[in-house]
Amino acid sequence: MSIEKPRKKISLQDAIKQQLENKKKQTNTNRPSNNPYQSTKQMKSQQTKKQNNQRKRTGV
Repeated sequence: MSIEKPRKKISLQDAIKQQLENKKKQTNTNRPSNNPYQSTKQMKSQQTKKQNNQRKRTGV
């Protein structure tokens, strides 16, 4: 029978701040310190290639 200490009630704002701090600490430990560009991915274009419909337009 362990006696539990009643948890101190904190506001929602404080809880969110704590979570953000934990997330920042976690990302800082995972990131390589010597090259910040190494962990980022190269952006890819989201535009799709348009089909060439020249034959359809010219009637060939």
